[in-house]
Amino acid sequence: MEAKCVVIGVEGMTCNSCVQTIEQHVGKMNGIHDIQVSLEDRNAVILYDSRLQTPAALQEAIYDMGFDATLTDANPQPVLPDTIFLTIPAQSALTSQQICSALLKNKGIVDVKLSSDQKTAVVTFISSVTSGEQIIQMVPGVDLSISAPEATPGTCEDSGWSQASSVVLRLKVAGMTCHSCTSTIEGKVGKLQGVQRIKVSLDNQEAVVVYQPHLIAAEEIKHQIEAAGFTASLKKQPRPLKLSAVDLEKLRNTPTRGSEAALKENSKVNDAKTVVFRVEGMHCNSCVLNIQSAVSALPSVTSVVVSLEKKSAVVDYNPNLISVEVLRRAVEAVSPERFKVSLADEYENAGLFPTLASPLKPPHPVWKDAGQPLTQVVVINIEGMTCNSCVQSIEGAVSQRAGVKSVHVSLANHSGTIEYDPLQTCPEELRFSIEDMGFDASLSAKAEPPVAAAQPSPEAPLESHRTKPPSKASPAHLAGQEAKTVSKCYVQVTGMTCASCVANIERNLRREDGIHSILVALMAGKAEVRYNPAVIHPSAIAELIRELGFGATVMENCGEGDGILELVVRGMTCASCVHKIESTLMKTNGVLYCSVALATNKAHIKYDPEIIGPRDVIQVIKDLGFTTSLVKKDRSASHLDHKQEIRQWKRSFVVSLVFCIPVMGLMIYMMVMDSQLSDAHAHRNMSSEEMETLHSSMVLEYQLLPGLSVMNFLSFLLCVPVQMFGGWHFYIQAYRALKHRTANMDVLIVLATSIAFVYSFVILLVAMAEKAKVNPVTFFDTPPMLFVFISLGRWLEHVAKGKTSEALARLISLQATEATIVTLGPDNVLLSEEQVDVELVQRGDVVKVIPGGKFPVDGRVIEGHSMVDESLITGEAMPVTKKPGNTVIAGSINQNGSLLISATHVGADTTLSQIVKLVEEAQTSKAPIQQFADKLSGYFVPAIVAVSVVTLFAWIIIGFVDFEIVEKYFLGYNKSISAAEVIIRFAFQASITVLCIACPCSLGLATPTAVMVGTGVGAQNGILIKGGEPLEMAHKVKVVVFDKTGTITHGTPEVMQVKFLVESNQLPRNKMLAVVGTAESNSEHPLGVAITKYCKKELDSETLGTCTDFQVVPGCGISCKVTNVEALLYRKNKMVEENNIKNITLVKIDENMDESAQPALIIDAELPATVTSQKYSVLIGNREWMTRNGLLVKNEVDKAMTEHERRGRTAVLAAVDGVLCALIAIADTVKPEAELAVYTLKSMGLEVVLMTGDNSKTARSIASQVGITKVFAEVLPSHKVAKVKQLQDEGKRVAMVGDGINDSPALAMANVGIAIGTGTDVAIEAADVVLIRDDLMDVVASIDLSRKTVKRIRINFVFALIYNLIGVPIAAGVFLPVGLVLQPWMGSAAMAASSVSVVLSSLLLKMYRKPSSEKLEFRARGQMRHKSPSEISVHIGIDEAGTGSPKLSLMDRIINYSRASINSLFSDKRSVNSVVLNEPDKHSLLVGDFGEDDDTAL
Repeated sequence: MEAKCVVIGVEGMTCNSCVQTIEQHVGKMNGIHDIQVSLEDRNAVILYDSRLQTPAALQEAIYDMGFDATLTDANPQPVLPDTIFLTIPAQSALTSQQICSALLKNKGIVDVKLSSDQKTAVVTFISSVTSGEQIIQMVPGVDLSISAPEATPGTCEDSGWSQASSVVLRLKVAGMTCHSCTSTIEGKVGKLQGVQRIKVSLDNQEAVVVYQPHLIAAEEIKHQIEAAGFTASLKKQPRPLKLSAVDLEKLRNTPTRGSEAALKENSKVNDAKTVVFRVEGMHCNSCVLNIQSAVSALPSVTSVVVSLEKKSAVVDYNPNLISVEVLRRAVEAVSPERFKVSLADEYENAGLFPTLASPLKPPHPVWKDAGQPLTQVVVINIEGMTCNSCVQSIEGAVSQRAGVKSVHVSLANHSGTIEYDPLQTCPEELRFSIEDMGFDASLSAKAEPPVAAAQPSPEAPLESHRTKPPSKASPAHLAGQEAKTVSKCYVQVTGMTCASCVANIERNLRREDGIHSILVALMAGKAEVRYNPAVIHPSAIAELIRELGFGATVMENCGEGDGILELVVRGMTCASCVHKIESTLMKTNGVLYCSVALATNKAHIKYDPEIIGPRDVIQVIKDLGFTTSLVKKDRSASHLDHKQEIRQWKRSFVVSLVFCIPVMGLMIYMMVMDSQLSDAHAHRNMSSEEMETLHSSMVLEYQLLPGLSVMNFLSFLLCVPVQMFGGWHFYIQAYRALKHRTANMDVLIVLATSIAFVYSFVILLVAMAEKAKVNPVTFFDTPPMLFVFISLGRWLEHVAKGKTSEALARLISLQATEATIVTLGPDNVLLSEEQVDVELVQRGDVVKVIPGGKFPVDGRVIEGHSMVDESLITGEAMPVTKKPGNTVIAGSINQNGSLLISATHVGADTTLSQIVKLVEEAQTSKAPIQQFADKLSGYFVPAIVAVSVVTLFAWIIIGFVDFEIVEKYFLGYNKSISAAEVIIRFAFQASITVLCIACPCSLGLATPTAVMVGTGVGAQNGILIKGGEPLEMAHKVKVVVFDKTGTITHGTPEVMQVKFLVESNQLPRNKMLAVVGTAESNSEHPLGVAITKYCKKELDSETLGTCTDFQVVPGCGISCKVTNVEALLYRKNKMVEENNIKNITLVKIDENMDESAQPALIIDAELPATVTSQKYSVLIGNREWMTRNGLLVKNEVDKAMTEHERRGRTAVLAAVDGVLCALIAIADTVKPEAELAVYTLKSMGLEVVLMTGDNSKTARSIASQVGITKVFAEVLPSHKVAKVKQLQDEGKRVAMVGDGINDSPALAMANVGIAIGTGTDVAIEAADVVLIRDDLMDVVASIDLSRKTVKRIRINFVFALIYNLIGVPIAAGVFLPVGLVLQPWMGSAAMAASSVSVVLSSLLLKMYRKPSSEKLEFRARGQMRHKSPSEISVHIGIDEAGTGSPKLSLMDRIINYSRASINSLFSDKRSVNSVVLNEPDKHSLLVGDFGEDDDTAL
């Protein structure tokens, strides 16, 4: 007689109908108590009678149905049953034996034994399948009742049970990571005396121990597990293992240590009194459950009955242990601590309410536990919910978990109240399931009552007293105490990879003494910890995190940006004023630090923005009699417009130019004269001597002093100011660079100009000293010309940089400087308004924005209607309508109506500030290409100096070895100069030209200018690119992965089709829409909201009828009564009539129209007396709901529903007055641009993948609509990361497009994460590219922009390198034989030209226009088509293989395969008989559910 549990793996299930088939087929088999089949886990958990069935037989049964079945566990686990005593009535129509047989036929009943007197039956049953209450009703016509054996000593005392039988203990064990952990625990605990058997499960993280309580205590077992390094907690209290009448007899005769205690306990129970409290403030069943579970956990309370309708709580209690006042306070202390509790009139009297020893709720916890599954209530704090859809998704997911009885999630309180069966689940599992959905969940400390004990040992009352502090001290007092002692610190945490890391840290730290709360942000890698500084320090907290295997450092100055205030304080006269301000501020709650300087009249204040705001601080100082104002911040973005640099380089250029023009004039004059002379010499018209004399007699060659000609003197005079003033900035920059042992552009320029100037100056002095007859050749013309070209280049470069930063400067200038804050009275009456600086706006302030004004902060509209221009932020040209409840963005412009908004994000948190920050970071972050360029420049300068020196010495050597070469190629050479001077002059000219032409400037500019222009252009087009890296990486992307909900689809359901099932004469279409729309108007369910929205749109009305008696059954549907729809329809018909009449009037069909047909001016169409308001009874829901309410769903309707469901829609039936009248199909619709975006991406050569957590049917349907052929369905958020990693491991660069919190880890993992701007903050933080508009064509644009930018960067590099690669050899004189020679000024001109050309090339990106949808549609015309399902490959979950298939013989496979292949060749229509193959990607996948496409005729 043993019930066992076996888990069988099942492959090949495709939908819920497979699940139901298996459950029905196996459930009918003999000896099966219960079967649960999971499509997600692909397994069946079966409870069976080991005498009647074997695991192999069950496996065979599933295998025979066409599924793959595998035994996952060779040793089935014994199921520990519960026992109940039933009293058999004496006057029963059936004999005791017949009753036993009748009971044994039911599922869940393991065994029935009769007592010797045939009056009591001991029933052993499985509590997860049936309960005591159900067992009583199992035998029709026999009035069974649960009985407790007489309360003789030892019967109910735990130690009495213990010696007669073993006890089973379930422990939750945290911290196990592998099978060696489980074997460690099993080995350690299994050796303990008194432990009979232990089984540890790694998957469930629990241990089941069978032990003898008279030899070892449960606490000792728990302690031993903890000593092994794991965290153990009692999952539920130990319970007797088996029980029979024989055992009971033994127990009755066993004297025990605790007998006296039991007698005392029983005597106390008999003293019980009853009190009735009046409880105000209960809203729903969750309040009732909270109070019941909290109060029943108190010692001495025997029963609690709370009624929501009567607003009362009836408590049976023992007055010897607890007083009425303590009970009253205990009820008031129940979360959310808003109940008002008072004594009901004349009820403090035990005589009026004798304690009822109800058979179903007896006072003793042992029987209470055995008779029916215990339920408990837990309150879980949930952070991260933003709207009602979050609430509904949590409620929907949690309510489907095993053991959950009811769920109520409150958006306002950020909490969820869950009633659950502790035998099937536990609070930690529930919390984890909520975290799995992407929310932060933590267990509320005060709301989790202790588990009702299954054996009241003498220690139990003490435990209960310890766990219930609220009954002793008032909550307000405790809160006050806590506030005094709590500090907050931030810890930077590294090494976290997923939500379970976060949960691990939070769970372990919460257990530590002195830690009140911890909140870990995965994306920011930051933990916010509230702790008691008297008990623990931040460094110790960081150490605790490090012990868990993560990196942790305490962040010293985290979050300071929020709470720093710089004020100018006027009116201080002496040090006592300073002291007065400082001491008053330091006493103010929330001010952390204050420093006031008398000399500068400034105050520096740090404050906690959660407690106090900047206006409050200013008010405190004003109240002391001083005037104060904010230190004005620079909002002009002047650091971005490069004005100062532009001014500086412009001045430098002008100075150089003024002196350069005369130098150039002189030089040109000399060159012209020289060339004339050389021509004359060439034509033999003049001898060399004549030439020399003519040369020296020229005006400019006239010697003022011996060796100093006019030409050289003028050149020197013009060169000095340029060298001093024009080159000033270069000298400073070069000095700084050399000081830091680096060589940059400026070093090269300074080298070239200084060498030229010093060489010329020295040679001039030498000539004057020697009183030379022939004037020396100088290079005084080089510096002015070099500086002119370089300063021109720098000036143009900064002008260009200013242009690229325009987008950012424009964004910054959007920020408003002031805000009008208003104070509202009741009914939003304006009481006062004041102008304040935008920095002083606090969260929660009500701000007034007049027409034409800018929104100073992000907020939510609370009053007023207007159109708002958001084009500068979202790029959307059309103004957006704003009405109460809509959100507004800081920096957008209000157009026509005055609005009152409530500030939600202020200061650095506003959307605009975040965008500015993103763009700023993007423009300063370096692309990998740029880092390469910077590195190159570092080696470039020393290399060029080396080349220059080599050139100098090479030509000197060549000249002295073979003077003819120099003589031959040195243009403008004349005989009046000595050979040595010619050689040195030529060598210098070549080396200086090398220095002049070589310029790493252009290399350095190639990337940043293109990146800056690219990100700026992106921002203007509504694409925010976070830095050079994603901009450069996007062009390498080979795979684009799309999330489904909210990315490919809108994310909100819409009505796709309404099918009317009754004739219009029975129920007109408009009336039916009005009735259905009204019925759903009270529903918060997304499907209900979609139906109401559709009906309002169809009826063109904002208001509908009246809905009463509204009831919701989760998972089924709604029922209600609807009235007042006639008025709505009457008004609608009137409007139609009026429009018709107006049309008739306009067309003037009949000039002499009848007077009666003139449009009446109806201000408010009153119902005529003849129309009476009718009441309709409405049901809306699924098939099951209709069946449950006795309505028959016809076959054709059922088929239509199935067809919609196959297409991934939700089909809902509506019935009015008991008649099925409509079938409504609702679906999350695909965005109109999605198909074009996917097609365009594919035509760009990219692979497109759809990844979703949704079911495979919906995923396939959506994929076929947009043309995606590869789909990953039913993927969990953590698996999305794994999928992206998997694609990357194949050597592909991946772009992920998503919008939700659940996408953020994948966005961070992808090479390029693209977040839809309407998505969540976390997704936007994690992504590299943010699309401000909710438009998928921007995905195409972002990749296109990346490709264009990278192309531009490469062109820039070409420009930069060509100059250097060609210019340096020419300058060095390598091409002299070809006649190519460069003067130094030509070199510097070429150098400047290269920089300018690079900048201009980058600015050409400003011409970028993103691909327009119209053009792309025109190109794609006729080529886009919906994919047939046979072309779509669907992979489920994390595994790579597609959906599994039933086992087929080889012949079947060949036939099906060939048939399907022929079908896919001849048609897009899908074969009805095609079968899923195991290798989906080798051929077009021939997928599962029969009749998959719209056209199933074959």
